[in-house]
Amino acid sequence: MDFQRAIEALRTGAFILVYDGDGREAETDLTIASEFVSPASIRTLRKEAGGLICMTLSGEVRARIGLPFMADVLRRATPTYPVLGAISTEDMKYDRHSAFSISVNHRETFTGVTDIDRAKTISRLAAIAKEATKRENGWAADVFANEFRSPGHVPLLNAAGPLLAERRGHTELTTALMIMAGLAPTATICEMMADDGHAVSKEDAKAYARARNLVFLEGQDIVRAWRSWSA
Repeated sequence: MDFQRAIEALRTGAFILVYDGDGREAETDLTIASEFVSPASIRTLRKEAGGLICMTLSGEVRARIGLPFMADVLRRATPTYPVLGAISTEDMKYDRHSAFSISVNHRETFTGVTDIDRAKTISRLAAIAKEATKRENGWAADVFANEFRSPGHVPLLNAAGPLLAERRGHTELTTALMIMAGLAPTATICEMMADDGHAVSKEDAKAYARARNLVFLEGQDIVRAWRSWSA
């Protein structure tokens, strides 16, 4: 079964492909568990996927750290910068709201954008995410503030809660996979782009997966598995 193969692959640090769904973005994200991200992983994402390399966080981890949604930050800053009110309307054609939060660099990075720097930022934040729910309130926020700065080169994506109840984007789908796999509740994802200026089609993404013996999962299959797992 593809779902079980995907879970096993994620546990070994392998990539999988996740397609959100027809009628939504209709895009495929190359996906890896954040706790296994290395400089080689970042190189693969930027060269073979080509979209924006982002890191997801579960709602529980987001709450423990105290991270906002970026649209809320922009709206709250509108009295000082009025133009922000006009651009934070979230009028996307495929969803009601954006998952984007702030962007960060680990303080031990230099520019933050190299493969080594981005891997450092992601892997360290994944370790914090894994520990966050086991520690006392305030621990994750303190460690995050001490170790990271913003803005940076790793965009963070906040999974909407309850997970997969309403929003079913790549952020929620891949975060649910990490939780079901027993991994840190964070995925590193990147949209797969084609050379014609568009996103890679579903069929071409499937062909990419077959050629590399990677698992291709559809969002609807992840939603069904989540419902069964979380029942």
